[in-house]
Amino acid sequence: MPPVSVYEKEAWITKKKEEIFPYQYFHVVFTLPSELDAIVLRNKKTMYNLLFSSAKQALLSMAGESKYLGADIGFFSILHTWGQKLNLHPHLHCVVPGGGYSKEKRKWIKCSKNYLIPVEPLKQRFRSIFLKELKILYKNDELFLGGCLYADRIKFQKLIDQLFSKNWVVYLKESFNNSSTVIEYLARYTHRIAISNYRIINVDNDNVSFLYKDYKEGNKKKLYIMNVMDFISSFMLHIVPSRFVRIRYYGLMSNRNKKSNLQLCREYYDVKIKPMIPNDTWDKILLDVTGIDIHKCPNCNEGQLVLTNFIPSIRYRPPPTKTA
Repeated sequence: MPPVSVYEKEAWITKKKEEIFPYQYFHVVFTLPSELDAIVLRNKKTMYNLLFSSAKQALLSMAGESKYLGADIGFFSILHTWGQKLNLHPHLHCVVPGGGYSKEKRKWIKCSKNYLIPVEPLKQRFRSIFLKELKILYKNDELFLGGCLYADRIKFQKLIDQLFSKNWVVYLKESFNNSSTVIEYLARYTHRIAISNYRIINVDNDNVSFLYKDYKEGNKKKLYIMNVMDFISSFMLHIVPSRFVRIRYYGLMSNRNKKSNLQLCREYYDVKIKPMIPNDTWDKILLDVTGIDIHKCPNCNEGQLVLTNFIPSIRYRPPPTKTA
């Protein structure tokens, strides 16, 4: 039986197919340097919000400049905090359209095929925005740094200087060719946790064995063995703060603008609006995903099971209490 997340994913796909913009998309990834891990662990909500806002400002501002795209764009941002070995590795996956509207929304500006904006200036802008805002947070005492060496102002400034000279990891992956690919990708990433069941090979009283991809060896799968308590501690690193929103929409795709912008985009591409398809029931999703029909007899696999009535749960009376 698949986990509940499978049903949630399929229902989510059905809904999003009605909302996706019908054009080419790009995949942009923003990663925080490991030097920031000590601050991130003590200030998850603040630092993750800063990651979101810095990536947003970098993308929207660069795309809006005439020397690059000169258009208002929109995109999804999805937060992941883990690496293949459950190490802390905060990064954003952004799915960005291959174009946008002119400032006055008079025309659609399409980017060159397989080219959105130059990555090197994007790296520099993201780094500059993030570190500038981080310094403000530090100055305003909005960071908790108990037990951290960066509580010392001199050491914090040295960290900032070091990070300004570092080449941050920001890259653009191959573009998505159609909206269906985007939906499948988003569903795969939005409903992912730090480690999936299929990667866990063995669990005993002492260790957890799981598979990981070694990116340095061409994504070769290898076995990693971790102490049980270390595994639990590592997994808990990736529990985000309560009510924290891991998926965010910006620009043309922000919730307040999405409906009207989607209509304009469909008109531009002459795409007919499909009627809304109601979400499938959980038993229909189970059938589509696993091939299991819960309405068929599990013995002969031919007869139909019919729900006639619910059997109420039995409530037992507690034993009488002694009276004085």
